[in-house]
Formats: sequence, C-alpha cells, structure tokens
Amino acid sequence: MAGAGGGGCPAGGNDLQWCFSQVKGAVDEDVAEADVISTVEFSHSGDLLATGDKGGRVVIFQREQENKSRPHSRGEYNVYSTFQSHEPEFDYLKSLEIEEKINKIRWLPQQGAARFLLSTNDKTIKLWKISERDKRAEGYNLKDEDGRLRDPLRITALRVPILKPMDLMVEASPRRIFANAHTYHINSISVNSDHETYLSADDLRINLWHLEITDRSFNIVDIKPANMEELTEVITAAEFHPHQCNVLVYSSSKGTIRLCDMRSSALCDRHSKFFEEPEDPSSRSFFSEIISSVSDVKFSHSGRYMMTRDYLSVKVWDLNMESRPVETHQVHEYLRSKLCSLYENDCIFDKFECCWNGSDRTRRACPGKASLSCPTSEE
Repeated sequence: MAGAGGGGCPAGGNDLQWCFSQVKGAVDEDVAEADVISTVEFSHSGDLLATGDKGGRVVIFQREQENKSRPHSRGEYNVYSTFQSHEPEFDYLKSLEIEEKINKIRWLPQQGAARFLLSTNDKTIKLWKISERDKRAEGYNLKDEDGRLRDPLRITALRVPILKPMDLMVEASPRRIFANAHTYHINSISVNSDHETYLSADDLRINLWHLEITDRSFNIVDIKPANMEELTEVITAAEFHPHQCNVLVYSSSKGTIRLCDMRSSALCDRHSKFFEEPEDPSSRSFFSEIISSVSDVKFSHSGRYMMTRDYLSVKVWDLNMESRPVETHQVHEYLRSKLCSLYENDCIFDKFECCWNGSDRTRRACPGKASLSCPTSEE
C-alpha cells in the first residue's frame, strides 16, 4: 500500500503537487492472495487509516504526531491494530462459498474515547469497537493477582481495587453482526448523517439498517424485475448525503445516477433526480456499455456536488444540474486504444474508486485491483 502526501509538497499558486510519501507491506512480486488489499478508508480526522484484504483481515494504521526530535515525521502511518474481521463461510442452502474478502470499510463519527467502524464481505456486515487500554485493575477481594479465586473464609478485610499503568493495548471487539439480508454480493455501505442508521447495497437492492438492530432491515430500493431475463442494469454503488439524512444516491452499470428522497415514499422506486450524460454516437463502440458503468459515487463534504468514477474518467456533478457533469477528467484515456486486450484478459471489468479531500478542492481517483495509492492529505 502506497501513500501520497498531499500536504507536504506544495506547488506554485493553487496547484497541488502529489509526491511519494511511504510504503507499507511487502514490495515483493510474490505476494499471497490473502494479503492483497481490497479496500481502504480514512477516518474522518485522517488520523487513522483502515485497510481490508482478501484474507478477511483489517489493519488500522495511525498517523504519527509531530515531535521536536522528528520534525518531519507527521504524516507517517504506523500499524495501530490488526484483527480478523471475517472468516470464510459456506451457504449450505445455495451450496456457495462465501469469501472472507473485505469489500468495504466505513468509519462512524467518533463520539467518545472509542472508535467504531463497519466492515463487510459479500454477505455479512460487522460493527467493530476499537478501544485503548493503558491501565489495569489490581487488588480484587475475591481474586489473587494471577486471577485465581481466593478462599472466602480467609478474607478478613475489604480492599478497594486500584488502577495501575500498563503497556498500551488496542482491542477490537465485535459489537453487532448484521447478516442474512442480501441475496447478492454487498458492494456498498454508507453511514447516515443521523449517526443512527446506515445503508447496504447489493446488485439489485438497497437496505436501511439501524445500528442497534441486527435482526431486521428495511428494503428502500429494489430494481429486481419480475422476470430476470428482463434485467438490464445492476446497482454498482450507493451513498447517503453527508447532511440530509433523507437523501441518497445510487449508481448503475448503465452509467446513470439516481438521487432518492426517502420522505417521498418508503420504497424509493421512483427517483427524485436522474443524472446521465448523453452519449456521443460517433464514439460508440462494442466496449461503450462496459466502460460507462459507474463503479463509485461520492458526495462532496459540502453536499452540493457528487463525483462518479467509471473505467476511463472521473466526473463531477452539480446536484442542481442533471443533464451533464460540470467537470470531466480523463484519467485513463491512454487505455482507450487497448480496450480489446483488456477485454480479453478481463481487466476491463476492474473496479475503481474515487474520493474528495477534506476541503472539496481536490479529487482523487484510486486504482482498484492492481494497486492502491490514496492521499493522506490533511486538507
């Protein structure tokens, strides 16, 4: 995993120059499949970076604080905690193996000393609590220092346990498990701005969950046709609006984006807004439908804009203008002449993500299967 330091390499004017910062993990070509990173997610403050891999593990990196002895150390991330989030499972009813690979990670806003995150594989979502311990209690009445029970007949006086310092210990404990709600593979999770609910999306449905309720969810989008032979598109990504808890968007394999308002109806079959860029007939080819599929959608922090990622480009949309994007950035235009070869080796089906920096001034397209290189900018 490589990181690019956006804050440490300023250029002239308002330009932002990206430069190499650090690398984590083995750089050898012979890497185990289970160690391949499948998703990354920064916490809201940027101090923590969570990565998930194909082996079902979550590794959290913490940004080092600047100190006088190492004035340039700020921005470097070191391992903070590692835990096994998911294990391989088997669906006996459908005779299908469920991979342990982590598809998405989302941090919840921090409200106390502990931090919480959601992680998901193809079928099961888990809520994890990440907490620190640097003290331990000693002087119990009914236990010895080594944990063995004391003889009650030999206890002649009551003791008040005291807290003593210990080496810092970071614990990851599962708090909730949300399962059995998706028939198809989960591709997105998004925490709502009310901090109480979140959504999960698969190819054909989007479900709404409450963080305290694990045994039921509400289906808010369902595009499954009565006859599966009539299926023409699937859901590729979904996200809640950062400020309006009733608004969400989801993208499709046809390159369209639908904005839904949950106040209009419980089942958002009818969208409030429909974003689609007209296709140039002269540029249409055999690969047009594949490369136009939107693989990721992200709201800006202000909520005024949203960014979408397809195979060759990144597009920025104004929520008040549905007809065309306000910006289009061709990030993989050099691949257009190689689409035939990419189709033959299935690389044309790779998925790519995108993200905003903290000030919404910079957009970043993150590569998918081949490598991961995302910003650690403080903006």
